[in-house]
Amino acid sequence: MTRILITAFEPYDRWKQNSSWLALVDLTSWYEGALEISTRRYPVDLPKLREMLEADLARNYDYAIHLGQAPGSPVIKLESVGLNLRTNGEPLLVDAPAAYRSTLDLDGCLERLTAAGIPSQISHHAGTYLCNAALFLSQHYGEMMGRRTQSLFLHLPLTPGQVATDGSALASMSTPMQSAAIAVVSEHLAQADR
Repeated sequence: MTRILITAFEPYDRWKQNSSWLALVDLTSWYEGALEISTRRYPVDLPKLREMLEADLARNYDYAIHLGQAPGSPVIKLESVGLNLRTNGEPLLVDAPAAYRSTLDLDGCLERLTAAGIPSQISHHAGTYLCNAALFLSQHYGEMMGRRTQSLFLHLPLTPGQVATDGSALASMSTPMQSAAIAVVSEHLAQADR
């Protein structure tokens, strides 16, 4: 059985909810597939994120799918590169590679998402905030700990409820569509292992 860790973030700044956590909670309410899924909600705090992520990856999952929200994005973004870079320009880790490129079948994931009618794209830059940190550290810890865990990051749009509460005109996507996307990607990765 394929074991997958799926993580999301808590709310931050002006956002009283986080679309990544809403989507993950929704997924757990209906998913009954063959995958063994473990979930985590990470704090928006780099030292705590590092500590929790390292402990989680010690459980040697097959995959780690990290979720985060991307205000303004109209599509789900499959992030292909984790950078060893913080917002202030300093590295996340000294004596670590400058970046890790995903070796997962992102093109296949994109095809499956598109076929399911879910707007998506492959992105080559996850920013320099905690979303990027989660991807880079997950890739690095997996490599350094000799684990089989392969990591992926999905940036999710805001939900319509978040946009309405914010009073803005930012792009949004429904939580059910986002949770369906997570399931589609998870199932595709598991099938690629067979």
